[in-house]
Amino acid sequence: MKMRSSSSKMTMFLCCIWILSVLYGEMISYWVPYLWTCSWPQLPSHSSKMVNATAYLGGTVKVAVLADPQLTDKTSHGLAPKSLGLEMIQFYTDLYMRRSFLASVLPFKPDLILFLGDYFDGGPHLSDKEWQESLSRFKHVFNMDHNGRSSGIPVYYISGNHDIGYGGLLSRYPKVISRYEKEFGPRNHRFTVGKVEFVAVDSQTLDGPKHGSWTSKSWNFVKNISTDGILSPRVLLTHIPLYRPDWTPCGLQRSSKIINQRLTRSRNDQEIMYQDYLTEETSGLLLDIIKPVLVLSGHDHDQCTVTHPTRDGLITEHTVGTLSWQQGNLYPSFMLLSASNHAFTNITNPEDVVSTQLCFLPMQTHIYIWYLSLFVFTILVLLLWPRAGLGCWNSQNDILGSVGRALSSMTSKVGTKEKDDDDPCEYEEIWDAEGSMHLVKKALQKPEIKHSNDSGSVGRSNVMVRPTAKKYVLQDLESSFELKMNTDMHLDDGGKILQKSEKIMRRSIILRIVRTLRLLIVIAAVNIPLYMMLLFKDWTEQ
Repeated sequence: MKMRSSSSKMTMFLCCIWILSVLYGEMISYWVPYLWTCSWPQLPSHSSKMVNATAYLGGTVKVAVLADPQLTDKTSHGLAPKSLGLEMIQFYTDLYMRRSFLASVLPFKPDLILFLGDYFDGGPHLSDKEWQESLSRFKHVFNMDHNGRSSGIPVYYISGNHDIGYGGLLSRYPKVISRYEKEFGPRNHRFTVGKVEFVAVDSQTLDGPKHGSWTSKSWNFVKNISTDGILSPRVLLTHIPLYRPDWTPCGLQRSSKIINQRLTRSRNDQEIMYQDYLTEETSGLLLDIIKPVLVLSGHDHDQCTVTHPTRDGLITEHTVGTLSWQQGNLYPSFMLLSASNHAFTNITNPEDVVSTQLCFLPMQTHIYIWYLSLFVFTILVLLLWPRAGLGCWNSQNDILGSVGRALSSMTSKVGTKEKDDDDPCEYEEIWDAEGSMHLVKKALQKPEIKHSNDSGSVGRSNVMVRPTAKKYVLQDLESSFELKMNTDMHLDDGGKILQKSEKIMRRSIILRIVRTLRLLIVIAAVNIPLYMMLLFKDWTEQ
């Protein structure tokens, strides 16, 4: 009963630890940005630039900014389509972003959602069927209806290089543009949020040949904006960040090393094949023509905040990190942006118009590392926990002590036998005055060996042994043989004891392994249903 009670307490203790860990890892941790670390940034409550300062209170539009979800597909890890490994990676990656969106983004109740590009990983290289499957996954992850709205919230998009490719790819596969614009709208567009105008530019085509068709369309859009005049403060949206000198610091919120410019062009038409940042010339033109108060970008998968000098002053650019834990960033994030809903004139301070707050999501890799560490801890506890409570080591000490006593007894017996046989002796009967007989031990006197030519002697060469001496030699030989036999018998008894103890140890190890597996099944039976319930609750929740 004591043994069963100890195992039951241990199993209940481990089950409780696992239940708390599953609840934290699969549910509670996704509330952290909402509960503790993030809030909507506040605009100044008063400003001399406002037309109506008294109407400013509460006059903001809330925007949730997301970047680079980059849904995993067959081009991501070199895995075969529909393979189990790829399906599992897709499920857990999509589930993480869906949870983050439902539990950490939507609770802030944004007025609109803005995506900064790279919705798929291999978008330009997917067939129409594969692209539609990825699109269905994207809509499910971000809870979108057939009108492209997420939980009734309007959604705006800009294109990324993993959605349509760079200019060098567009010139060979123009169909990727048509299928993208059919679902996500035009690549170059603008929209108004409150009293702030957002300008979205297809940055993948800006650095192509000046007379290329795709590059010309993008620059014509930018130039048309400049002729309209600045009626409202502007925020520039570009998937590829603006130019920054190599090793430009990105601020304390960046988690990876600084990535410097890498620019690759095709040999034939000099179209862009890959780039980390826009060129210095392109970046300067965008800032001079659009004159934004803020720049938002993605592409880098990590957080970065830099300032760009212009003729009108310093312009801040925020590069928003990826939303996915599979895209090389252990610290996924999203951004909250507050935009003014009141008219301004002669803006000199961008903080009067827009304000931003970066929010970090749970570190999924750390959650999985915690699960793995807890599993190893559970195995060790189940294997090493005493079967009869914490005092079970006494029984093991008793077994080892009995083996030691048997071996020492064997050794003492062998030693006594050898001592007795080393000194041959005889006993003499002695009668005392009262008529009682006593045996007195008397050492035997070995006869001296004499050299003689006696015919009755037995020997070889000059060494002779008398017949009486020969008798004692035979007795010694018999005694030594008997001693050897006794010793071998005692050693056989010790070997049997050792073999028996080894069998006991093997049996104990097997029983402990069986008990460990049995208790693991009990713990799994309690926690796996809870884990699966939380998984599919978030996956199927609408």
